[in-house]
Amino acid sequence: MGKNIAVSVKNLHITYRGLKKTSIRASWTKLKNKVEVFEALKGVSFDIEEGKILGIIGKNGSGKSTMLRAIAGIFSPDKGSIDLHGHSISLLSIGVGFNKKLTGKENIYLSGMLLGFSEEEIQKKEKEIIDFADIGNFINKPVKTYSSGMYSKLAFAITAILETDIMLIDEVLSVGDARFKEKSYNKMKSLISDDKRTVLIVSHSLGTIKELCDEVLWLNDGKIVEIGKPADIIPKYEKFMNEL
Repeated sequence: MGKNIAVSVKNLHITYRGLKKTSIRASWTKLKNKVEVFEALKGVSFDIEEGKILGIIGKNGSGKSTMLRAIAGIFSPDKGSIDLHGHSISLLSIGVGFNKKLTGKENIYLSGMLLGFSEEEIQKKEKEIIDFADIGNFINKPVKTYSSGMYSKLAFAITAILETDIMLIDEVLSVGDARFKEKSYNKMKSLISDDKRTVLIVSHSLGTIKELCDEVLWLNDGKIVEIGKPADIIPKYEKFMNEL
């Protein structure tokens, strides 16, 4: 009997619409002709088995972060479907999910509740999150006063300690100082070694992808080029990038 499927993505299309800069001065009747449409994802389909770690690679603008945000429920597909099969999910991405006017501590509760945890559950983990983030008295200050390093430390601590069934990680293993990088990398390794937890990692660090992932999905211009073992896909991707 095969493993359970944790995430099913079927024929996913996401389109951005934006006005061309020159159209701002144009009359409103002409405006509608000036809307630029950018297709970020063009019919992406794949399944991930429960407990698998999938690395997502591709050059900038391939649709990697868009796909993670769609799976996390931040973006709505224009077409297609995403099924999480009842699993809880969290997105670890810098710049997503904090209210900048609230303190770090208040954002722990806000983020936790958005992830579906009760106040009581968050309370039990609060000290562990604050200790892991290690940002001192800034935990009681508004997030708008944080440096990007502090912001990412707190974001990582919340997602890593309030554990969900599916974790989406967008390029955050490369943030913070060297000591925090090592601490977060080790925490990540221990989290994803749980054979029930499913992880999707977007990273430009092919070393990270090779070491952590069971499978790699290569996206280019909003479409899947190939899915397979890191040892098969990464050399092809490197060759492709070198030829650009």
